[in-house]
Amino acid sequence: MKRAILSAFLLLLFCALARAQKPVWRQATDAELASLLPARAPVEKEHIETEMRTASGIVNSRGRYIAGVVLITAGYSADGKYSHYLVVQTPIRVGGIALKPGEYVFGWVRDGEEALKVHINVATTGALVGNTDAHRIAGKTRVESLHIWPPADKALIQIGRFGITYEIGDE
Repeated sequence: MKRAILSAFLLLLFCALARAQKPVWRQATDAELASLLPARAPVEKEHIETEMRTASGIVNSRGRYIAGVVLITAGYSADGKYSHYLVVQTPIRVGGIALKPGEYVFGWVRDGEEALKVHINVATTGALVGNTDAHRIAGKTRVESLHIWPPADKALIQIGRFGITYEIGDE
């Protein structure tokens, strides 16, 4: 009987430890991104086409994604206001802006040679969530329309040659 109780206790302890571990993040595959991101993103009153070859994202061991894609905004009322669509399935802080799970759009304007001014909005309403800066990434970097790096690598959302740091929150 003591042996059974001890075994049950150890099993419960290991289960609790397994749950307490932080999720491991990795780069999402093209197939995963295609199944997650829409071909036409709901942005305010429009459904704006996305450029799937620019899609980038990360996924954790619990199946939660942070992913984005470039919007093709020519001819839409959102032209110039938004450039990217972002899906967040776990709390995240992007450049100091707290984002809850949901869908967002963001755009940017140049701020000299070394930075971009980025504004993040709720996708369906256009409500401003916050503003932050993207800074030029030091050293030689490949220019990418969008690249979301796993936190173990860089914890960076890259837009062109610029990057915004991020932190993953608790689920």
